[in-house]
This record gives sequence, structure tokens and C-alpha cells, in this order.
Amino acid sequence: MVAGFTQHDVADELWRAAPESVLVRHDLTGLAEGVVRRWVDGRLTVLELAHGCVSCTLRLDLVPLLEGLDARVVLHLDPMLEPEAVCFALSGTGVRVEAVVTVVDPATWLADATGGDTLAERGMGAAAEDERTVAQVVVGQAEFADALVLTNDPDPVTAAVLDRLNPAAPRQVLDGLDAGALLGAVPDDARRGGFDDGFGSLLYGAPPLTPAHGVSVVRFTGVRPFHPMRLHHAVDVLLDGVVRTRGRVWVVSQPDEALWLESAGGGLRVGNLGPWPGAREQELVVITTKDPAQITAALDNAVVTDEELALAAELDFVDPFAEWHEESEI
Repeated sequence: MVAGFTQHDVADELWRAAPESVLVRHDLTGLAEGVVRRWVDGRLTVLELAHGCVSCTLRLDLVPLLEGLDARVVLHLDPMLEPEAVCFALSGTGVRVEAVVTVVDPATWLADATGGDTLAERGMGAAAEDERTVAQVVVGQAEFADALVLTNDPDPVTAAVLDRLNPAAPRQVLDGLDAGALLGAVPDDARRGGFDDGFGSLLYGAPPLTPAHGVSVVRFTGVRPFHPMRLHHAVDVLLDGVVRTRGRVWVVSQPDEALWLESAGGGLRVGNLGPWPGAREQELVVITTKDPAQITAALDNAVVTDEELALAAELDFVDPFAEWHEESEI
């Protein structure tokens, strides 16, 4: 599976390196009008969907297509697609993901990963209701990859971010790409399209925790809940100068629910993981290019006081997280 905003001919290289494989491409530029273009080994099919959305494309076309192909497939994703969503759609099917390869252009990737532009503002919105940011897509593409192909040698800051975002993924530069060697270097314990229930380790691949070139990893933990409104205000610190935030949070107004908080650049997602499987404990991991003390201080200030915790059962908290949701913050 080949993903990335900038893909060049990487899918073709992987196809040529895999004898008797089938090359599948999708073009979603017409998705808002319900039109999807798909190529299988160069043969074009134009699909018209009743509902022009990514989930419909995956459910009605891509999954049935891959299930029906009795062959090894090199799947070239449209640049607006996040490989994790595709792999989720494939879970429970007979399709096995051998590797996710993401192409990264170091000249533009970090600016995209820390920015606030939406896909729609770039003319890439999958549908009218698609409010995803470019940062959410490019960070997700790089983070979920089993291997990375860089179009050029990265600058030290971008390299330091990638070291912390996805330390386990082998990398090659496009000029001189050896597809077989790249896939052979993918670790045995790589994701390969798999994902956990949200309660797994947030330090996947054991990233370096020491700062380098102005890039830091902040790991915030605690056994006391957040005040919902103060956490809501503190989230602003995670949307500026931050590449990625991922983690489980506990707000005092929802004592039994584990919330999932995720940001990339100016984009934010908040979800509900369900009941805590054990001890309730905050854990957020943040990759940032700004002073990490600002993040730690903002999160510390959002934790409930002794008095608030003692009166939690009696207080009526205003809770913006009461209905878990997904949104984009610009």
C-alpha cells in the first residue's frame, strides 16, 4: 500500500519489484460529484457512487475489488487517503496488508504537518463535509507507515520529527530506491495494517525522548482527572508548533470513560474509547517544535484541584467533551 501527498513513481517501482503483482490506483478528485476513477494494471474504470464519500468508496469499491483479486496487489492510494482508514476497512476481510509505504517530500512535509490548511482549501476535499486538515492527513500517512521513501535528504529538523513520529520505519531516498531492500528492512513486529484498541503503548517503536534540533517529545502522565473546561482551553497549546498529540484522557465529569485525544498541526480529533480496562491514568505524548514546558504547564493547570476532586460527585461541571466528537480546529 503506497500513500503520501507526494508519491512520484514509488508504486510503479514496487510493482516492478513484485513479479505477477497487480497495480491498482484510485483517483478521488471527482469524489465530491460521486465519481471515482480506478485503474487496474492500466485499465480504467469510471465509477459513479450515489454518495460521494471516502467510506463509500472503500466499502463499495476498494474492499470488494481487493477481495476478488487472487494476486499480490500494489495499491496506490489517492493522496487524500489515510492508510489507517483503508486498513481499518480491510480488517476482518481476507486481505492481508504486507506493508504500508508512505512517500514524504521533506521540502514541504514539516510545514504541512504543523499547518492549519484544510484539504478543501487546497482543492482536495473528498466531499463537502470533509473538514480534515492537511496536517491530519500527512502526519497520519507518515505515522502509520511501515517504511518511508523520502524524495530528498531531509533537513535536520524534519529528520528529528520523523525519528520521533515513526522511529521503526526504515527509510530510503527516492534517488537510488531499492524497493526489495526497503521492504526487506521492515521489522517483523511492524504494524502491517494492524492497530490496537487505543490502550496500547503511545511510544510505538521506542522513539528517542531527548530533544534534538529543537524537536522534543513530551510525555504527560497522571492519576488525577482533568477539569473539562480547563482541558478544553488547554487544547489550544496543542494546535500550534505541535506535529502530533496522541493519548488517553480522563475528565472528572466522566469518571468511567476513557477519551482519546489526537491532534496534528491545527487539526483536532476527540473520541471515546469506552470504559477504562483498569486503572484510570492520563497519558498524552506530544511531538513539538516549541518549548515543551509550555505544554506541560498548560496540561498541569488543567488537572483538577484537591477541592474539586473531593466535591466531584456534587459539582455540575460544564463538559464540552460530554458528546465525543471529531472536529477540525484552525
